[in-house]
Amino acid sequence: MGRAWLRTILDDAEVELAGVVDLDLGTAAAAVADAGVPDVPLGRDAVELARATGADALVNVTVPRAHHPVTTAALFAGLPVLGEKPVAEDVAQALSLVAAAEVTGELFVVSQSRRYNAHLFAFREQARAVGDPGVLTTEFFKAPRFGGFREEMAHPLLLDMAIHPFDTARFLLGAEPVSVYCEEFNPSWSWYAGDAAATAVFEMTGGVRYVYTGSWCSPGQETSWNGSWRLSGSAGTARWDGDSAPVLETSSGAAPAPSADPGREIAGSLRAFTRALRAGTAPMGEVHENVLSLAMVEAAVASAASGARVLVDDVLERAHERALAGERREDVRAVLASWTSVREALAAGTPATAATQPAQPAQPAQPVA
Repeated sequence: MGRAWLRTILDDAEVELAGVVDLDLGTAAAAVADAGVPDVPLGRDAVELARATGADALVNVTVPRAHHPVTTAALFAGLPVLGEKPVAEDVAQALSLVAAAEVTGELFVVSQSRRYNAHLFAFREQARAVGDPGVLTTEFFKAPRFGGFREEMAHPLLLDMAIHPFDTARFLLGAEPVSVYCEEFNPSWSWYAGDAAATAVFEMTGGVRYVYTGSWCSPGQETSWNGSWRLSGSAGTARWDGDSAPVLETSSGAAPAPSADPGREIAGSLRAFTRALRAGTAPMGEVHENVLSLAMVEAAVASAASGARVLVDDVLERAHERALAGERREDVRAVLASWTSVREALAAGTPATAATQPAQPAQPAQPVA
């Protein structure tokens, strides 16, 4: 993903690559050489290199366990951050990052890159035309043989992949998770050590149900990487195969409004981040808005382990307790301690300008490290 982000930054005329950071400078040097920019400054510490080069922002493409320390250091150095998903290794660390963003006043955005899809935006407009929504379903069936860590994980499907459709469900419905019942299992022919299949039923705000069924060891008739979607409402149904344009059928025959083109995947995420910095607004994925997507994953794993329905607020409150107990910065701990409700704190901190603002005109390039 580091190399993918490197190519994306170099291809965006509105940003300038200020430097590349890696604990292994040889890896960094090989990446910039392969990208055709061998003279780009390199370093082992992101904050130090940003200060040395005059960079305005940081793109954090580290592994999940490094998301919290790297992002925290950048925010307190006065650097806005665009980070890879998940926001952090767990919800407790995610809440610490929310508080750090509040203390510093810096923008921290999580790149939920699969939101940046023109067909998904069209599907969301169709979702508004089906009347009162009743049930949203996702089917996800793939059979990748990754090798490496994914095939050794305890919860490979839920932890590494399901956050994408869970986040998409929130985006489509404009609703938040209330509870989940999840069963996780591993088919007899699975090549994964952990459970590679799951079904989860979420209650969302407003009483809508979101049902996810997926498997990472289902060869033949595979779905899109985005999954196959169906939304049923009081006035009709919308369907999306994850790859092509969605289809709508309503009793009124009403056509949805045209949707904007958000850009494509990480390129769209980068463009939204940099334009939000210039405009002083918040794009999709701002950290307050993003945490509940990770909470859905953590709640689903907890439900599968316990065999019981799990309330998302219980997951949030337990994470809050762990965040308070583990926080080392007094200023961040003070913000965490001021929250009487995690859900309310996340909602209060989420800017209302995130999801559907028109793109701002291009401005002169700004460095990104």
